[in-house]
Amino acid sequence: MDKNKLTSFEMALRDAGIESNNIVNVSSILPPYCKIVSREYGTKKLQPGQIVHCVLAKEQTDEPSRLLVASIGVAVPKDRDKYGYLSEHHGFGQTKKHAGDYAEDLAATMLATTLGINFDPETAWKEREKTYKAGGQIFNTKNYTKSAVGNKKGMWTTVIAAAVLLPSYEAGDLVRWLDDITKTYKKEVEQYINAMKGTDISPFKL
Repeated sequence: MDKNKLTSFEMALRDAGIESNNIVNVSSILPPYCKIVSREYGTKKLQPGQIVHCVLAKEQTDEPSRLLVASIGVAVPKDRDKYGYLSEHHGFGQTKKHAGDYAEDLAATMLATTLGINFDPETAWKEREKTYKAGGQIFNTKNYTKSAVGNKKGMWTTVIAAAVLLPSYEAGDLVRWLDDITKTYKKEVEQYINAMKGTDISPFKL
C-alpha cells in the first residue's frame, strides 16, 4: 500500500515477483501443452526488462476497510492438443473463496462451451464442476486469488493475480537445438558448399 495509486500497484507487482518486467496484457487462451509451474520456479526464468505476456487481474482502492479481490481462473482440457482458458476477475465486497470460485467457473464454462459439453447455467458452480469433469473432457480447474482490506488511513491498496506465459524454451535450449541441427545436416551443408564452388556465389563457411 502507498499514498500514491501507481506506487501501490508497483508494490503489488513486487509482491508477485514481476516488477522488473515489461508486462503485456493478453486475453484468455491457455496454449496447448502449457505446463503450470510455481511462482518460485517461473520468476527465476524471467530477466529484468523482459517483455512478459500475462493475463492480469487487478483491483485498487483508497477507501478504508473496503474488501477487494483479484483472481485468475484456469481450465485445462484432458486432450492437451486442445487449448484451455484463463479468466480474470476483480471486484469489491467478495470473499477470497467466492471470487476464486467465480473466476474458476468462468474459465471452466468457457472451455465447456468450446468442447460442446451440455450444462445448466443456472446450477451452482460445484454442481457444474462435477458435470464438466464427469464428461471426461476437462482435466483440471483451479484458481489463484489475492484479497485484501483497504488501509484504515485511506492509503491506496492494490491486489493482483497474474498468469504469466513463459516461452517453452530457454536460451540454452535454443543454442543446443541449433547445434544439433548443424551436426545433423553438416554433411548436406558441406555438399552444398562443394557444389557451389566455382560459381559467382560465395558460400558461407561452417
